[in-house]
Amino acid sequence: MPTPGRRAVPALDALLAPQTPERHRPAVERDLAAFTGAGYDKGRSRLWQAAWFATMNLVFSKWWLPARFRPPILRAFGARVGERVLIRHRVRVLWPWQLSIGDDCWIGEGVWLLNLEPITIEDDVCLSQESMLCTGSHRHHDPAFEFDNGPIRIGRGAWVAARATVLRGTTVDAGEVVPAHAVRSRTRRP
Repeated sequence: MPTPGRRAVPALDALLAPQTPERHRPAVERDLAAFTGAGYDKGRSRLWQAAWFATMNLVFSKWWLPARFRPPILRAFGARVGERVLIRHRVRVLWPWQLSIGDDCWIGEGVWLLNLEPITIEDDVCLSQESMLCTGSHRHHDPAFEFDNGPIRIGRGAWVAARATVLRGTTVDAGEVVPAHAVRSRTRRP
């Protein structure tokens, strides 16, 4: 029995006993076999997609490819790329034909542009090392987990810092800074 003014301390064996966490149950029972991908159009034939994947993985993202060749390669696969664009190595682009890059942009080493929907990067934008722009998501309340995609727009003069992530349906305003390691979702409201 504890003395007044002192609290009881549990026995050491009770503190060291393994805890059995409550099992987390999802709010929705998943049925991923029901996934259809309805409403998502890749925009090009499988042959064109395969040609892009081969080019991206064997040439475009490699360290030995001079940076001046990356914009023309993207243009050849349907991207709109402005003048004086610097694209470093290890950059990944899912679908170039869903990409528009303005003039005087910098895209740093290891950036991932996962563009199931269009990504628009306006003039004078800097996407720093290993940042990610992801236009894809899923309807988390849907048992089939169908797509919930949306475009991304990065405004003129914006900076998406190292390892920051911009999610689908987001507009990063002109001149805005998305800090390193931050996650930016949806458009800010004034």
